[in-house]
Amino acid sequence: MHPHPHAMRRARRLPAVATAVALAAGTLVTLASGTAQAAPGASLPFTSVEAESATSTGTRIGPDHTQGTLASEASGRQAVRLNTGQRVEFTAPRAANAVNVAYSVPDGQSGSLDVYVNGQRLARTLPVTSKYSYVDTPWIAGAKTHHLYDNGRLLLGQHVQAGDKVAFQATNVQVTVDVADFEQVAAAASRPAGSISVTDRGADPGGQGDSTQAFRDAIAAARGGTVWIPPGEYRLTSSLNGVQNVTIQGAGPWHSVVRGSRFIDQSSSSGGVHLKDFAVIGEVTERVDTSPDNFVNGSLGPDSTVSGMWLQHLKVGLWLTGNNDNLVVENNRVLDTTADGLNLNGGARNVRVRHNFLRNQGDDALAMWSLNSPDVNSGFTNNTISQPNLANGIAIYGGTDITVADNLISDTNALGSGIAISNQKFLDPFHPLAGTITVAGNTLVRAGAMNPNWNHPMGALRVDSYDSAIEAQVRITGTTVTDSPYSAFEFVSGSGRGFAAKNITVDGATVTAVGTVVVQAETPGAATFRGVTATGVGSAGIYNCPYPAGSGTFTLTDGGGNSGWNSTWADCSTWPAPGQGNPGPDPNRNLAKGRPATATGQQDVHSAGRAVDGDPNSYWESANNAFPQSLTVDLGSAQAVRRLVLKLPPSPAWGARTQTLSVQGSTDGSAYATLAASKEYRFDPAAGNTVTVALNAHIRHLRLHVTGNTGWPAAQFSEVEAYLS
Repeated sequence: MHPHPHAMRRARRLPAVATAVALAAGTLVTLASGTAQAAPGASLPFTSVEAESATSTGTRIGPDHTQGTLASEASGRQAVRLNTGQRVEFTAPRAANAVNVAYSVPDGQSGSLDVYVNGQRLARTLPVTSKYSYVDTPWIAGAKTHHLYDNGRLLLGQHVQAGDKVAFQATNVQVTVDVADFEQVAAAASRPAGSISVTDRGADPGGQGDSTQAFRDAIAAARGGTVWIPPGEYRLTSSLNGVQNVTIQGAGPWHSVVRGSRFIDQSSSSGGVHLKDFAVIGEVTERVDTSPDNFVNGSLGPDSTVSGMWLQHLKVGLWLTGNNDNLVVENNRVLDTTADGLNLNGGARNVRVRHNFLRNQGDDALAMWSLNSPDVNSGFTNNTISQPNLANGIAIYGGTDITVADNLISDTNALGSGIAISNQKFLDPFHPLAGTITVAGNTLVRAGAMNPNWNHPMGALRVDSYDSAIEAQVRITGTTVTDSPYSAFEFVSGSGRGFAAKNITVDGATVTAVGTVVVQAETPGAATFRGVTATGVGSAGIYNCPYPAGSGTFTLTDGGGNSGWNSTWADCSTWPAPGQGNPGPDPNRNLAKGRPATATGQQDVHSAGRAVDGDPNSYWESANNAFPQSLTVDLGSAQAVRRLVLKLPPSPAWGARTQTLSVQGSTDGSAYATLAASKEYRFDPAAGNTVTVALNAHIRHLRLHVTGNTGWPAAQFSEVEAYLS
C-alpha cells in the first residue's frame, strides 16, 4: 500500500513576512505559435444545466470565492438553495432518460428530492445525503472543511425530450442544487461471446451477498479472455489482485455496478488489462491517506486500458505506480473522490489520459508526480474538470516531455490553480521537470484561488520552481483564461526560496476579466510573451516582485502582438485586491476592500469575505447565539489607518440596532493591541446604517471583536472599510 503524499503537499514553507509577498515566482515559459484548436475538454454523453439558470422558487446563492462556502465550491460559483416545498425546474436541453444532480445538504442530514416531468410527479425520488461530504483534512496546511457537494444519479423511467420541464422539489431536508446532467442512457449491452460471467461463478447481482470470490474466480478462469459483469449490483468486501491479461467488462456504467471502495490493488502486472463499461461506487466518507481506497491502486501493467467507467465515492480513482507503460484512460467519469481523480505516481511512460470528466475532487483532479522515476512522454488531453475543491485541476510535479493539452478546467478552490507546472517534490527521489513541457490549447474558467497559507492568490496557470530551478523548456500555447478571480499566469517559487523559473514562453493567449493582474511574477527568471491579449484587467497588467527581496529579477520579454496589459503594479509592499487598480496616495482608497478576511464563525453563506467585497447588500453574519465573535481583515501591509467605516445593508428592512464592539490591531497577525475600547455603536437605516470609528494606528491586521447586538444574536457587517484619513 502506498500512502498518499498530499499530507506534505500543502505544508508550504513560506516565511512569515509583513511587507513582501511571501511567494517566490517561477520562470518564464516558451510558447509555440498558436494554431486553430478543436473545442477544449472531453466529448461527453450528457449535457449540463446550471441550477442558477433554471426556474426556481428557492434562493440563489453566490457568486463567492471565499474558501469553504457552498457558493465557492459550486459550478459557476452559484447554486440554488431549496427549503422544504421549494423547487428548481430545468428545461431539458436534449432527449434524456437519466439525470445526475450535483447537490449539497446540511452536515449530518439526508432526505430526498421529489422529481417532476412536465408537472407530473414521478413515483421514484432522488435520494440526497451529506454522508460523503464535509471532509476534514487538518493535516493539510490551510485546509478547511471542504467537499461540500455530492452527485446523485437517477434513471427517470421514461424519456424526456428537449424542451420538457424536469423539476426537483425538496421534501424533507434543505437541498442546495448546483447543476444537473441530462443523459440518454443506452440499453444494457449484451454478453460478449465466450466471456465468463461473474454470476456463473456465484456473484450476487442483488448486492446482498459478498461477490468478491466470484470475481476472483471469474478473472482466474478468463485469463486471455473476458469477464462479464451482467446488469445488477455486486458487493465486494476486499480488493482484487493478480489481475493481468484479461478484459473485465460490464453492460454499461448505469447497468453494471460494483459496490466497494477498493477494486484492484496490486504492485505489478504483466499487463493487457482492460476495464470497461461498469461503475465502481465506494463508501469512502473520510480521507485516510494510508488506506488504498481506490478503484486501481498500483499497476495494471503495460498496454492496458480503462474506458467507459463511472467511479464515485472513492479516495482516488486511479493511483498508478509501477509499470503502466502505454496505458490509455479515456471516456470515464470520476466523481466525488476525497483525494485525486488520477495520479501517475512515477515511472509512467507513454500514458494517455483523455476525454475524461472529473467533478468534485478533494485534491488534484489529474496529477503526475515523478517520484522514484520520472513520468515520461505522457499526457493529459481533452479532459473536462470541474470543482476540484482543495488543489489543482491538473498538476504536473516533475517529469520529462509531458503534455497538457486541450483541457477545460473550471472553478478551482483553495490551494490550487487550474494548471500547475511544478518542481515541488514532496519526497525523494524526485525527478524535476526536464525536456519539453507542452501546455497547449487549454481553457481555464474561474480558475485560481486565494491561498490561505500564502495569504495571497494562486493564478489560473501556475509555473512553480518550488524545490529547484526550472530547467525544462516550458511551452504554453493557445491558452484561454476567463473570469479568473485573481491572476492569469503566475510564476512563483512556492517554498519562498527564490529558485528561478526559466525557459518559458507564453504564446497566443486570450485573457478576459481577471480580478487582479495578467502576470503575477514572484521569483527570479524570465519569460517571453507573444500574442497575449487581455481585456477587463482588474488591477494592473503585471505584478513583478520577486521574493525573497534581492534574489534576482524576473524578466518579461515582449515578443510582439501583446495588448491590454502593459501597466505594472507599483507597490511591492501590497498585494492588489481584485479590481483595486494601482495603489497611490489617494487617502480615500478603501484599504480593506477585497482583502483576505477571516472570522470566528459564520451563519449559512454569510462568510467573512462578504464584509469586504464592496457590495453593501451582502454581509457577514457570525454563528448565532455564540458571542463573542470577531472578524479579522489582512490589509496586506502595515498601513496608517485613521478611520473605519462599518456598515449594515442600507435596506429599511434592516431595523435599527446597537452592536457592542472593540477594535484591535496587529502588525504581525499574532500580537494584537486594543485600538478602540469596547463600546456600543448605533446602526440606524435612517442614517444609512453606517458607523464611523476614529483610529490612530499603524497596523496590517484589523480585528473587530463583537460582544453584543440588540437586533440579532450575532455579529453583522455588510462592509468594513479602512482609510488613511
